[in-house]
Amino acid sequence: MHGRYLENEVLSADPIGLVQLLYAGAIDAIRKARVFLREGDVHGRSATITKAMQIILELQSSLDLERGGEIAVNLARLYAYIQERLAEANARQALAPLDEVLQLLLTLDEGWGRAARQSMAAPPAEAVGAGSRANWTL
Repeated sequence: MHGRYLENEVLSADPIGLVQLLYAGAIDAIRKARVFLREGDVHGRSATITKAMQIILELQSSLDLERGGEIAVNLARLYAYIQERLAEANARQALAPLDEVLQLLLTLDEGWGRAARQSMAAPPAEAVGAGSRANWTL
């Protein structure tokens, strides 16, 4: 049941919504990794950190560095840093890098949430001559 709901959510999401879904998945994985780390569950910790790393990799690969300009370049650098911190958390079995990454992703998610609200409040892009929202690529 949950799988169908998630599939429907992904298929009906706009580009900003897809980014938010990816952030939600990464945030959830990191929260679970923190619990597994505290409980000493090595397999659970490793699996959830790996999941978060895969999601961040997906976000990295979706960046359009040419059209996204400085924002896309900065996001690419931040995603690379997040990957490094996740790898460190996994290798050292350390909570601090997970906490840092969690805060970074929560901040980014908040920013994308604001962007989503602004895009919903703005007139359709076609009306102002800016092209469709489907062309929003970072």
